[in-house]
Amino acid sequence: MGIVTKTGDTGETGLLYGGRVAKSDPRVEAYGTVDEAVAALGLARALSSYPRVKEAVLEMQKQLFTVAAELAIDVLEYDKFDRHFTRVSGEMVDGLERTIDAIEAEIEMPPTFIVPGASPASGALDMARTIVRRAERRALSLKEQGLLENPEIIRYLNRLSDLVYTLARYENKDADPEVLAGNRA
Repeated sequence: MGIVTKTGDTGETGLLYGGRVAKSDPRVEAYGTVDEAVAALGLARALSSYPRVKEAVLEMQKQLFTVAAELAIDVLEYDKFDRHFTRVSGEMVDGLERTIDAIEAEIEMPPTFIVPGASPASGALDMARTIVRRAERRALSLKEQGLLENPEIIRYLNRLSDLVYTLARYENKDADPEVLAGNRA
């Protein structure tokens, strides 16, 4: 099957396990924002010079496919979803927290807000963080509309943005302190 299907030419797209919705549907907005985060994280991974960052980001990208898949279903289709996929879980959130704790044990976190852009990789990570935050807001909107069954998605996205922020600071751990000082608000 080619990339051109023409099935979206009328402004609709298909949900996972059936049903067509407008491309402006809040579910499409939510999983589309997750897709943006995956792409931004890919840029950050490509720019990073640290294997630890690259590995952590790749794992996040893979987990975000699970998040996007879960956001792309009608809540009435969870039985089908559960037969093929694993839901976003508290264990996934715990894994993010363990990674954050390990990194924070190695670096000193800035005491103030930072101005992104001390390095290309940290700037890309900070961009990815803002996209993850938007995905979190979109997921919360779905929950408020009764279109999201699993509250772990919101917890996961919240913690993911914390991890991405932490990785951006890790990316600058060897930077000239003068450069970093200029990036503090």
